[in-house]
Amino acid sequence: MGPTCSIIYENEPIEKNTMLQKPRPFSTTFFSGKELTTSILQGLMITAGTLFTYQLAVHQGYGEHLTRSMVFTCLISANVLLTLVNRSFYYSLLTTIKYKNNLVVLIIMITILISGAILYIKPLTAFFEFQPLNLIQLCLSTCIGFLSVIWYEFVKWGKRRQPTS
Repeated sequence: MGPTCSIIYENEPIEKNTMLQKPRPFSTTFFSGKELTTSILQGLMITAGTLFTYQLAVHQGYGEHLTRSMVFTCLISANVLLTLVNRSFYYSLLTTIKYKNNLVVLIIMITILISGAILYIKPLTAFFEFQPLNLIQLCLSTCIGFLSVIWYEFVKWGKRRQPTS
């Protein structure tokens, strides 16, 4: 997902509020402490969601292959939503989804197709030692992945509610 996110972000249009922000001093690094903290928190939340999926599958008595499939699905769905959520650290997903960037749909569709192939095409499933998920397992894994990322939309909502100076 790393390189695909980079391709998407490099082709993003400029945000409306860019010229309202103060310029960064030349002495600052690419990641400020705030941005690094955001990335670490997002990573920890995805880790928590993934570990929760793992524990849930184990608690349900699922075997190793099915548990691996659920964890993989959770991780992929979290990363797909993370790509969409992080298109802006200020505007909501509902705003940024309207941005014109043809690569977003293409990259996400390729990711979903490859993930689906790995989960449901027998030779690939066997190679990765996965097991196909039923609809409930697929929805559960995907929802946990989404929930581990969507919380950041509330952080952005809080930023938008603060008065600008």
